[in-house]
Parts: sequence; structure tokens; C-alpha cells
Amino acid sequence: MEFRILGPVRLLADGREDTLSGTKQRTMFATLVLAAGRGVSDEYLGRMLWDEHPPGTAPAQLHTYASRLRPRIGPDVRLVRIRSGYRLLAEHVHCDLTRFTDLSGDGFRALREQRFEAAADLLRAALECWSGEALADVTDHLASAERPRLEEARLAALEARIEADLITGRHRRLIPELTGLVARHPMRERFRALLMTALSRSERQAEAMSLYLDGRRLLADELGVEPGRLLVRTYQEILSGEARAVMPHRPAH
Repeated sequence: MEFRILGPVRLLADGREDTLSGTKQRTMFATLVLAAGRGVSDEYLGRMLWDEHPPGTAPAQLHTYASRLRPRIGPDVRLVRIRSGYRLLAEHVHCDLTRFTDLSGDGFRALREQRFEAAADLLRAALECWSGEALADVTDHLASAERPRLEEARLAALEARIEADLITGRHRRLIPELTGLVARHPMRERFRALLMTALSRSERQAEAMSLYLDGRRLLADELGVEPGRLLVRTYQEILSGEARAVMPHRPAH
């Protein structure tokens, strides 16, 4: 048995994929998986399924969704009714979010310990747990509540994996990936700083400088702010020629 929420919400059992029956049942299941064994109140489930105005039949509908879930999650998983809520007990079931969290945590630790090849491998394995946009087929209410933190965790792991690859000398092959990431996340200064470093180490200093100036203009036009310390420091290191020798500046994890 395996639970998947980092992409379309799915159950995998005996090699078969179960998409569950409809958006609301997937939403209830994903909400319980995200709770990681903690109880979830009827009130919260109602908000995730129907927003602030659940129907009068919400308790009965939750009971129906729970009844339909139980035979699908198998005998090793228990969906129990607690006082005014539900709890999913699945201690020994594989879950893509749990695996991602464990692997990325190990990867961040390896990066702090300067075990860069191991960090890159661990973080790459963590990112492979994702099969698309997290919570891809749940209600907008659950997606709005939970997807931003999951996406932030993915981006942080991606930044760290790229940093580890950059430190181990893969700067040239990283440029296409980082170029796409800067285009998709133009306000995320770390991707821009990593691309500047990769360009500088690939004898493309002029492009690195231009990338900094583009980012500075964007921040000024859109937010009225100057670049943060990371971008400024990376720019200064490129100017001085230090960017080829120093490691990228890592945030704490």
C-alpha cells in the first residue's frame, strides 16, 4: 500500500492505482494523510470540502466518504471515528510526502556537512517523489491551504540540489535548468544567484552581470526594493573574480 499526494491524489495497492471516487473523497483522504496520524475535526474537513459554508448534510456526507474509503485503504490501515472528527492510522504505509521529507532532510544535512555528492543524490531522490503539482485533483480550498507550503519545500530542496551539483562542478549542465527556473520564478533570488554563479564559472561573466541587472530592475519596478544580500554578494564576487572559487551562500535548513 502506498499513499500519493505529491501530484494527483492516489492509492496504490498490489500494483493497482486507485484514483478514489471524486474530488471530495480525494480531498478528505488527502486531508487525513496530511494530518500524519493526528485527528482531524469535522469542522476542518468541512472547510476543506465546502469552504466556509458546508451544507447541513455535511456530517452525513463525511460519514459516507469515510465508509467508502475504508474498504479501499486495506486492512493494515485504520480510519477511525474520534470525537467530532476522523483519524487515519497508517504507520507502516509508504507515503510520498513522508519519503520526500525524510530524503530532503538527509540531503540538507549532507549539504551542511559538505558531503556534496551525497547531498545531490539524496535531494535528487527526494525530488523524484513528486509526480506533478501537489494535491492536483482536490478542492480549491485544500489546495489553497496546503499546496503553498508543499511547493515551498519542493523549491527549497531543488535549490539545495542545484547548489550541491554546482559545487561538484556541474555548472555547465545546470545552466539550461536554471534558466528555465529563473523564468518561472523571477522573484526567487536564490535561483538567480545560482544561475549567475553557473554562468560565471562557465566563462560567461557578461551574461551573469546582465542577469543581475535584469533582476535588480525587476525588483525595483515590481516591488520597489533593492536586491537582497545574496544577489548583491554574488554580483560582487563575480566582479572580483571570486565566484569561481567560493561556494554559494547557503541558507540554514
